[in-house]
Amino acid sequence: MEPNTDQPNIEAILNGDSREFAKIVDAYKNLVFTVALRMVKNTEEAEEVAQDTFVKVYRSLEKFKGDSKFSTWIYRIAYNTCLDRIKKHKKETHHIAIDEIEGFEIKHMDNALHHLIDKEKSKLVKKCVERLAPKDAALITFFYFEDKNLAELAVVMDLTENNVKVALFRARKRLAKVLKEQLNSETIYNYE
Repeated sequence: MEPNTDQPNIEAILNGDSREFAKIVDAYKNLVFTVALRMVKNTEEAEEVAQDTFVKVYRSLEKFKGDSKFSTWIYRIAYNTCLDRIKKHKKETHHIAIDEIEGFEIKHMDNALHHLIDKEKSKLVKKCVERLAPKDAALITFFYFEDKNLAELAVVMDLTENNVKVALFRARKRLAKVLKEQLNSETIYNYE
């Protein structure tokens, strides 16, 4: 495991220097907000979730043992805070049947996600990710946009690596369906 670069800040905070916490917030605020926005799908709620996440991080900082990367620990808190918010507000989630997707479409989807060079493609994929259920959106965001590996995702989502693989496969299938719908509707729109 790589050394924790946040350890000096954590120790300073635990020793009473709360100003050091601002450095941690600055380092992770964009990532936490991005995950929250993908899951709760509302800017104001995402801001509240991000704020709640950092309050929880501050209050439970002494519980961080260093078993995982500090960023993974913060992601897990953000992920669970989002799930709590979603349960609390009983948000409707968009469930997409995965039976409607062919296997070859997944290969194309993987290639598209790994080769996001063009800004338009990136914008389209992010728009489609927003249409996914919160857990699927979080998985896709963590894995493809935040470059988290399966082991880190297993810690964040409290699953085994194999369960993460299955969940990621299903999330990609659902994303492929959304992308297919989006591309079809844009093609129709452009030729009307």
